[in-house]
Amino acid sequence: MTLQIYLSGEIHTDWRDQIIAGAAGLDLQFTGPVTDHAASDDCGVAIMGAEPDKFWHDHKGAKLNAIRTRHGIEMADIVVVRFGEKYKQWNAAFDAGMAAALGKSLIVMHQDEHQHPLKEVDAAALAVVKEPQQVVDILRYVLEGTLP
Repeated sequence: MTLQIYLSGEIHTDWRDQIIAGAAGLDLQFTGPVTDHAASDDCGVAIMGAEPDKFWHDHKGAKLNAIRTRHGIEMADIVVVRFGEKYKQWNAAFDAGMAAALGKSLIVMHQDEHQHPLKEVDAAALAVVKEPQQVVDILRYVLEGTLP
């Protein structure tokens, strides 16, 4: 039973790599957004042509990224959304809301200082954790029924 896991959220740390490495040997397939910030920002104009106005430049990129994100979340069995320390990840909040609206199993990852601002996101999640290893432990439990 291969589970599809969509890893959403901040792109400035190696949390995705930690989960993927920690889950080696489990029957999982991982997907997620484009994590190359420049490529993600510029995909629209790179494919559909330049825009002199920054709004339309960003708009094209956001629309193309939305195609990828929607598809990834729709195909996922479990969606993991990480909120990082330094940057506001508005897209992560959107992804968490989309996953919840689609009835996907949602795991949210953030530190204590974000507990209050993310209380509604946390309420939609089936699990709220702080560390990538906790996500790995959840995935192992879901697949194998074993505890760490």
